[in-house]
Amino acid sequence: MKYAIGSANPAKVKAVEQMIKEPVQPLDVPSGVSPQPLSDEETRLGAVNRAKACVEKGAELGFGLEGGVTDMEGTLYLCNWGALADQDGHLVVASGAKIPLPDEIAAPIRKGSELGEVMTSFTSDKDIRKKAGAIGVLTNGELARDEMFMHIVKLLYGQYKFQK
Repeated sequence: MKYAIGSANPAKVKAVEQMIKEPVQPLDVPSGVSPQPLSDEETRLGAVNRAKACVEKGAELGFGLEGGVTDMEGTLYLCNWGALADQDGHLVVASGAKIPLPDEIAAPIRKGSELGEVMTSFTSDKDIRKKAGAIGVLTNGELARDEMFMHIVKLLYGQYKFQK
C-alpha cells in the first residue's frame, strides 16, 4: 500500500485523494487521544498517532487528520491538525483553520459533549461530520470539511516534498 489515511471519514479520505491524485487506503486506526480533543496539543498528537499507525500497518506514506477544539482566552475555537509519516521515520505536521465556536455550541462541549454530537443536534443531520462538518455550518457553506482538510494535506505534502 502506497498511501493510507488513518480514518474512514469520507471528508478526510477525499482531502488526501484530491491532493495525491491516487487512491488512498482508509485505515481504522486509533488516535490515542480522547474522542473530543480539547487542545491544540491533544489534537496534534491524535493526527501524529494516526499517521504513524498507517505506516506501522504498511503504508509508504501515512496521513493523520484530526479535528478538535482549543480554548484561547476563554473562547473555544475549532482546531484541526494533520501529520504525514513515512517508513524512514520522517514526520511533518501542520495546523489548519481556527474559528470561534458560538456559545450555544461551545457550552455543551465544555460540559463533556463531542463537537460532532453537538453539531448533529444543532443541524439535525446525523452525518454532518462526514460532510460539511462544523466548519461548513459555521461558515454558511463557504468552506467544507474536506476543503479545510485539503488545505492541511497541501501543507503536509508540500513540506514533505521540500524536505526530501
